[in-house]
Amino acid sequence: MSENKDVYTQAKRQMRLSERIVAALPGFKGYNEKELRRESDKLIRNHLTMQLSRAKDGIRNIFQKITDRRYLDVLSDMDRLTAKIDRVTEKVNHASYGYSGFFDAIKIKEENLDRMITFDNQLVDYITALTVAVDTFKSQLVAGDYSELKDKIQTVTDKLEAFEAVFDNRKEVIMGVLQ
Repeated sequence: MSENKDVYTQAKRQMRLSERIVAALPGFKGYNEKELRRESDKLIRNHLTMQLSRAKDGIRNIFQKITDRRYLDVLSDMDRLTAKIDRVTEKVNHASYGYSGFFDAIKIKEENLDRMITFDNQLVDYITALTVAVDTFKSQLVAGDYSELKDKIQTVTDKLEAFEAVFDNRKEVIMGVLQ
């Protein structure tokens, strides 16, 4: 696993001595472990959001280059792609991080939080595929290659939709319905 993918273990190792002592207290240990898991998941999601924002900037740059060259037949495709990446970025940014209150009917268990962290780590691979597709598309335009624009836009759209489809299963993973 890459350094991004084991955030929970890194966070656990970086606890201060005072945090470790308090974490060892009966009754507090489970609470502290849950909070550490939630914070780890939040860090992963922040990373995903930053990568989506980076891809969004690339898509806007691509859109500008296509508009400047007046390729009007693909502007509606680019407009839909821009709107979609905005929506997906906000969805990731505002996603639940596995919290359940004391009186909530459905409780989030530690093993489900662990599954959620693992699941979010897998999303990093989807984000990487998306950013590579955006960067490749942008590089081709910078090099003057404006051929097959619809296919290139569709490739980026497919990567974004694949990410979103997997991300939409997140709630079921948190609840323990999906593994």
